Amino acid sequence: MEVTGEQLAKAIERKGWYLLRINGSHHIYGKPGERAKPSIPFHGKKALKVGLLHKLMRDAGITENDLR
Repeated sequence: MEVTGEQLAKAIERKGWYLLRINGSHHIYGKPGERAKPSIPFHGKKALKVGLLHKLMRDAGITENDLR
């Protein structure tokens, strides 16, 4: 499954995460009660690499079904 940074950002926002800041092309998200601060790269329509996608999903507590 190919997912862009924008698609992943929309999915984690639906789960209660919010944008803390933007550092270059990376959007850093936060959520009350969570220590993790996922940093999602936005590189146009380029898909995220599989390992990075899985790490960000695990950090944000979302599944593949949440991406749909």
